[in-house]
Amino acid sequence: MAGKMGQKITKADIVDVIYEKTGMNRKEIRMVMDLFLESIKDALVEQRPVELRGFGTFEVRFRKARQKARNPKTGEQVSVNSHGIAAFRPGREMKQDVWNVSGNDARDGLPGGAVSGGGDSPVEGGNAP
Repeated sequence: MAGKMGQKITKADIVDVIYEKTGMNRKEIRMVMDLFLESIKDALVEQRPVELRGFGTFEVRFRKARQKARNPKTGEQVSVNSHGIAAFRPGREMKQDVWNVSGNDARDGLPGGAVSGGGDSPVEGGNAP
């Protein structure tokens, strides 16, 4: 899946990579991927976190209701009820693997090229690999 930095990878791209590495039927790969993603979504709807060791955890987080929110498209002031959002927390191995990724994409939009998150390590209480 090596490609240009910042280039989006789609589900179809992942299916192609799995096909190339395994020779399995593309239709079956797509079906397994769809079932996998549906299982994650169903668990989140049931407010059950999904932990994939070495990768990360999908979970539901809740946002409080707000009376003075603003519609970014129209600028109109609106009220928003409390609601759940899907969130992802990368696992230790994911943090370590991504820690030394460099490039301008990681700094875009931050003043002075600063990288958010501070600290010396991606893993609390540990050192960078």
